[in-house]
Amino acid sequence: MEAWDECPPSKIVSGLLAALYSGDEEIKWHAVTALGILTARVAQTDLESARNTLRRLIWSLNEGSGGIGWGSPEAIGEILARQPSLAREYAAILVSYIRPGENFLEFRPLQRGALWAVGRLAGADSALVASLGAGGLLHGYLHSPDPLVKGHALWAGARVGFEGNPAGVEALLGEESEIRIYEDRKFRSVTIGELAREALEGVRESRPERDDIGPADPIPGNT
Repeated sequence: MEAWDECPPSKIVSGLLAALYSGDEEIKWHAVTALGILTARVAQTDLESARNTLRRLIWSLNEGSGGIGWGSPEAIGEILARQPSLAREYAAILVSYIRPGENFLEFRPLQRGALWAVGRLAGADSALVASLGAGGLLHGYLHSPDPLVKGHALWAGARVGFEGNPAGVEALLGEESEIRIYEDRKFRSVTIGELAREALEGVRESRPERDDIGPADPIPGNT
């Protein structure tokens, strides 16, 4: 990290943004972590430059950008988890990526990233993420035929808490599909059933169950 002090942050950021597009999972995820660390450091002395990095990531997810925005949701979540001031400004935008009718991401690889990002931010500030209604949105992703979408929704739910009846989570306790999740700077292999158990523990610890909320409708494109 000391080498960063010898190079303008803008050049490092550009390199890390490019690395988000790497087909090598380790390169991509280490770039996510490094971008979060660097942007949080920049924000200490130049908050506007840090905002510009976030704006570039947000723009890459805009249809008008002409790109796909590989790794951008994850990078946004990592930055916000490390910088509370930016989290307060941009958390609503992050949650809007998993909310149908807003900036909803239909492409499943981006959905996985957005769900991971919501969970990553919730790990740093669960109250903020819960206040934006993320816990009620996660149920819809449990219907996904994509194990990675389903698994990341459960992983996020263990951190923010699922709102409402946990029946959808309980239904996944016996699912043995195994996925890999990036957590604490390393990959973790875990089954959907194990993630469901962790999510249920999060439900019990986070808030009283609300029986007035019925099962969520499936998220569009995830049935």
